[in-house]
Amino acid sequence: MKVWIFLSLSTICSLAALAQGPPDEAQHIIPGRTNSTAQENKPYVIIISADGFRYDYPEKYHAGHLLAFASEGVRASSMIPSFPSSTQPNHYAMATGLYPAHHGIVQNIFYDRDRKTYFNSSSKENTEDPTWYGGTPFWVLAEQQQMLAANFYWPASNAPIKGVYSTYYYMHNNKIPTNDRIQDVVNWLNMPAAQRPHLITFYLPWADDEGHTYGPNSQQVAHAVQLIDSVVYALTQAVNTTGLKVNYIFVSDHGMSQPDTEHPLPTPAALDTSKFFISGDRMLVELIAKNPADIQPTYQALKKEAKDYDVYLRDNMPAHLHSATTDDWHNRVGDIVLITHYPKIFNLYNHKLDKGQHGFDPATVKDVHAIFYAWGPAFKPHTEIAPFPNVDIYPLITQILGLTITDKIDGTKKLADEVLIAPGTSSPQ
Repeated sequence: MKVWIFLSLSTICSLAALAQGPPDEAQHIIPGRTNSTAQENKPYVIIISADGFRYDYPEKYHAGHLLAFASEGVRASSMIPSFPSSTQPNHYAMATGLYPAHHGIVQNIFYDRDRKTYFNSSSKENTEDPTWYGGTPFWVLAEQQQMLAANFYWPASNAPIKGVYSTYYYMHNNKIPTNDRIQDVVNWLNMPAAQRPHLITFYLPWADDEGHTYGPNSQQVAHAVQLIDSVVYALTQAVNTTGLKVNYIFVSDHGMSQPDTEHPLPTPAALDTSKFFISGDRMLVELIAKNPADIQPTYQALKKEAKDYDVYLRDNMPAHLHSATTDDWHNRVGDIVLITHYPKIFNLYNHKLDKGQHGFDPATVKDVHAIFYAWGPAFKPHTEIAPFPNVDIYPLITQILGLTITDKIDGTKKLADEVLIAPGTSSPQ
């Protein structure tokens, strides 16, 4: 039976305006899969990512539903993204429990020495190629252990990583109206126990879109936050109709800052762009030498010239960035790395610069911190916690679902131990 979700007129108009083009009804379903009998009795988790949703947006823009959910369950003062604080590296860090240099997606666009080609997160050919991705995403882990999963646009979910798609998934296109996406979640949860996914991802792009174009202090971002607040509430109300007790995790990949876009740093005079493959721009520039003999002289020249940015060799990257040579499991970090001092950014390609930017080191720029709220039967009530690294999301989800972690990961159980109700106890009413 179809469940209709009724939102306010303003929200419906907003959803219609943000849905680009006709809806794509092509849900992909892998046939022949079922939950094992043991997995049928496990909890349910819906993890919602609001791209670019800064840690302080709910208070700043009065997101009443989200604040109520946070008060009901767990809220972190912020969540610390992995470096660089960009979309593809951080969604995949949460999904695998690995830092970007360990899982391989080191920027949204980067050069791979061994392949002698670029990865571009806007390229369908790249994002659907599983050989770019290291680690075991939580939906793959679930499927490997005969627990069904469903993905709605989570980055990297449109590739058969380790030969595995989630049982239910959509290719990324952002064209399906949000009410239809909510309906799909309800339909999944109304399936018989054998076919019902226990892990569902849900992705919302608007805060990032508007934050880039207009900046984090704009009315457009305020509207996007209100819209996300309404959509999350509508999702929870719709899911309530299934009668299932569901755990929700609301996160973002990064926040949003408003650096100095009027006075970008010029291309360093010491940088001969013909001698390097260049990954990134703005706050992070990585240089991969075509001839290794050019590394040291260019590094020394850049160090002498550097103003408003730091220059590192891959060997001497700061430990907290987890990007040094020993961390570069996939051989994709630059031989020379330039990191700007906030609020300065580069503009090597003379592009029109967005007002809102992210990618900065979270240790120095609080505005790129992400959000973490969680509520549901697995979570302690009325709990506030300090900032934590986003790689801890992976062991949190696997512990709720009772999955066995099979790979080495960077995330720890510290978050799970802090926010989950101990087995055999129940949340006070």
